[in-house]
Amino acid sequence: MNKLLKIALASALVLGVASTSVSADPVKGQKLFIKKLKSSCGFNGAKFASKHTQDEWAEINNKGMFKEEIGKICPDADLSKIKDSWIKHFYDFSHEYASDSGNVPSC
Repeated sequence: MNKLLKIALASALVLGVASTSVSADPVKGQKLFIKKLKSSCGFNGAKFASKHTQDEWAEINNKGMFKEEIGKICPDADLSKIKDSWIKHFYDFSHEYASDSGNVPSC
């Protein structure tokens, strides 16, 4: 029984680490914003993220409209250069630093 418990705990640890590494990341989203959007938006990430509340960002993301929302907020951004794989990171960044979050990014 002790061996089975060790195997179960080891499996849970591996799954926890694996799921963390594939999830989106607010820090990566912040870096992507600085590198890919800051100049075309004309303002920093804090101003971008504060355009909506956390619930509003979640709704936009759940509807699959995040890239379009970037275009509304930053009309000079070339949306064709924004990879779909970046959207989850932009979303995590925006949600983390939304107007009602109380958090302030360093960009």
